[in-house]
Amino acid sequence: MEARAVLRYAKVSPTKARQVLRVIQGMKAGDALYQLRFVPKKSARIVEGVLRSALANAEQKGMDLDKLYIKKAVADEGPMYKKWLPRAHGRATPMRKRASHITILLEEREED
Repeated sequence: MEARAVLRYAKVSPTKARQVLRVIQGMKAGDALYQLRFVPKKSARIVEGVLRSALANAEQKGMDLDKLYIKKAVADEGPMYKKWLPRAHGRATPMRKRASHITILLEEREED
């Protein structure tokens, strides 16, 4: 049985979100939640909210919260907000504000 949570249009670039997701990949859900508190990045706060949502979804399905682990955690690219930034000598440079879609998939691990 699986539980998942998806946050779409998160105002953080997918590259920065993937750095945090790589830290918690494969961890037990409770340990990952604890670990995210000490990661000093904006994307860690966002990922923490998605993980809490996935845990709440798992609880609604009647899953055992102590056996949950992070099976899959991905950050896909969302839409990009593009505009032009004025620079010196009449030039302009493109500015890209990236968004991402963050997905966390939890699964129960059978203890041996």
